[in-house]
Amino acid sequence: MLMNLFKFKGGVKPPTNKTQSLGRPIAQAPIPSRLVVPLHQSIGGTPRPVVQAGDKVLKGQLIGEADGWISAAVHAPTSGTVVDVAMHVQPHPSGLDALCVVIEPDGKDEWIPREPVDYKALTPEQVRERLQQAGVVGLGGAVFPTHGKLTASKTVPMEEMVINGAECEPFITCDDLLMRERAGEVVRGIGIFRDLLQPKRVLIGIEDNKPEAAAAMRAAVQAVGETFEVIQVPTLYPAGGAKQLIRVLTGKEVPAAKRSTDLGVQCFNVATAYTAWRAIAHGEPVVSRLVTVTGNVHEPRNYEVLIGTPMDELLKLATPHPDTDGIVMGGPMMGFLVPDPKVPVVKATNCLIAHSDRLFPPKAPEMPCIRCGACAQACPHELQPFEMYWFSRAKNFGKTQEYHIFDCIECGCCSFVCPSRIPLVQYFRFAKSEIWAREREKNAADQAKERFEFKQLREEREKAEKAEKLAKAAAAQAAKKAAEAAAAAASGDTPAEAPGPASADTAATPAAPSAADAEKAAKLATIQAAMERAKAQREAAQPKNTEQLTPEQQRAADEIEARRVAAKLVEPVASANPANEKAE
Repeated sequence: MLMNLFKFKGGVKPPTNKTQSLGRPIAQAPIPSRLVVPLHQSIGGTPRPVVQAGDKVLKGQLIGEADGWISAAVHAPTSGTVVDVAMHVQPHPSGLDALCVVIEPDGKDEWIPREPVDYKALTPEQVRERLQQAGVVGLGGAVFPTHGKLTASKTVPMEEMVINGAECEPFITCDDLLMRERAGEVVRGIGIFRDLLQPKRVLIGIEDNKPEAAAAMRAAVQAVGETFEVIQVPTLYPAGGAKQLIRVLTGKEVPAAKRSTDLGVQCFNVATAYTAWRAIAHGEPVVSRLVTVTGNVHEPRNYEVLIGTPMDELLKLATPHPDTDGIVMGGPMMGFLVPDPKVPVVKATNCLIAHSDRLFPPKAPEMPCIRCGACAQACPHELQPFEMYWFSRAKNFGKTQEYHIFDCIECGCCSFVCPSRIPLVQYFRFAKSEIWAREREKNAADQAKERFEFKQLREEREKAEKAEKLAKAAAAQAAKKAAEAAAAAASGDTPAEAPGPASADTAATPAAPSAADAEKAAKLATIQAAMERAKAQREAAQPKNTEQLTPEQQRAADEIEARRVAAKLVEPVASANPANEKAE
């Protein structure tokens, strides 16, 4: 079907390098010697571990329970024994540790009892809950929990649902082969999303350098009897970005401060639709994914890999060349060198590239910016990268935010076209991390201030309550004494006598000042308590270790004691002075 396509600003055309890994079908990677499964594999909360060392687990068994709505469960990729729940290095540029479940496989690959369901017999809430419990997340790179995107806006009707099969990043071909070999299951997964969101149109966007995938998807759509539109879009990086593909297919430009659902459109990756279908129709949680293994290897290929597989073991399947010196996770534009070759494959791992200087020659030294504007022309988000670069380098992070640095998707187009070979994306990542760190510090300081102020308020309240209790006790004591005095006065009368008016007034007289007496007694009790505290402080301040003083030290101590005694003798004279009566 022909339709008018739109364009997004900027973009580049790097060498694709996709043909190397497209020569053979998808292969099943063997079970590794050990699986290290991170609990945090999606945007949102970190799942809580529900297993411990020594537990036996089956393939697909829950090992990490979702923490909140925007979170996704984690499952055992194969059967075996949990040997540890501990911190391990993650496939992330920071090289930081995260909590992982370490499983030693038993080789049986024994599944849990799987329960396929007819999703049409379930409510939309039940379907979304099943997807969350199955650990379905966006496999295009963002790993956002899919169930969180399957709720349409209450105010804006859903016009289009976009399925992303563009796969614009060089070297990566896992989505291409998925559409070629498993198009029917992808289309059925898209049907689940369609039934939940009820869009008016479903648009499947595939770059025009993947004609086999587009043909397979069209055939699958016809075979299933759907009305989805398979549209080939021009090959231009980063056409696979969600906002860029939405722009190309619908003409809608999603502002930075809004979500696509606010414009009546939602976007999903083809691999996400495939795993959703497997989770609903086969009862299989996400325990594996397709990974392209390519780069400086003899046999590049796509493998279905268990989550948690060490990357160095996976890379060995493609027989890397001897000069391989690292592993790049992702593509050459947005990927990064992993901090350790033993880090595990996670749900966000779509490609491993064996790195070598022969394949990726070292960049020439960075030169000064000449303000040519090439980066601004290539930026797909219409930013000013050269301005953000200057302020990032000067650590003027406030100005970088004025130039909308957080709208940058770090696609690498600006670095790719820069004639001065400036690693612009690295500067932007540095600025973002510094801004986030300062924001965390500010929030921590604000929280500490709130805790301090609350502590002060609590202490003042406790002091007031204590004083009130003392006052009440003193008042009760005074009232008791007044009652006893009244009873003693009344005991002098004979029982036969009836008190007259004068005697009644006399009897009421002792009780009249009881409230004032109680208040005075409370004040006296407070003063007495203060005097006791002062006495204790004076006793604590008495000189110590005075047994072995030198004559000079003893003489100085005697002089101080003499002055203190003299001061005490002066106090009664001062208190007897009529000038002090007012103060007294």
